[in-house]
Amino acid sequence: MNEKQQPGMLAFAKDLPNICSLTGLLSALIGIYFAIAGNFEAAIIGVLWAVLFDWYDGIIARKLKGRTKVQGVFGAQLDSMIDIVSFGILPAIILLSYGNYNVWFIPGAFVIIATSAIRLSYFNVYGLIDKKTYKGLALDNNVLILAFLFLFENLLEHSTFSIVIYILLMLLSALNLSSIPTPKFGGKWIYALVFYVIVLTFVFSWIMYNRL
Repeated sequence: MNEKQQPGMLAFAKDLPNICSLTGLLSALIGIYFAIAGNFEAAIIGVLWAVLFDWYDGIIARKLKGRTKVQGVFGAQLDSMIDIVSFGILPAIILLSYGNYNVWFIPGAFVIIATSAIRLSYFNVYGLIDKKTYKGLALDNNVLILAFLFLFENLLEHSTFSIVIYILLMLLSALNLSSIPTPKFGGKWIYALVFYVIVLTFVFSWIMYNRL
């Protein structure tokens, strides 16, 4: 295909599933901003909505009629790039920031980002084991579990909780790269995810409000 036949890059930005993906990227960016600022409740809200938009871009893509093969391939690549930010870089920054940027937290942050890059590259090559099964734990599960853990942050000292999230994220990274078959949640599970994201958004917003 010569250059004249190739669509412009911004032509793909008008594709509805890609708009959804980019909205998820914006959510992740907001999460990164607040993680760096030390507002972890807001950071968690950001990553939760990044997960929700990540689920919905695929749903929208499957329901849209008339999308070309090129649009599908581009959308899949865009989604993968955004997943590295949402489920690799963002949780790594949460870990670093919560650990007060102590040098001992750098290896953990590297493991999280490297794991996301390796897993997503592997998935882009091999895909699912079958239509309903992943090899290893999907990356979005990491931040959903991390969000739940942050509900209990106030029960522990800051330094203790930083070690807890460090250990949790390392265990999850090991599961991400494992060969353990895990289910691919879809279908009606989207309603459970919407409920989870909305409830935790209200909970963490309430926590922030009471700290004002």
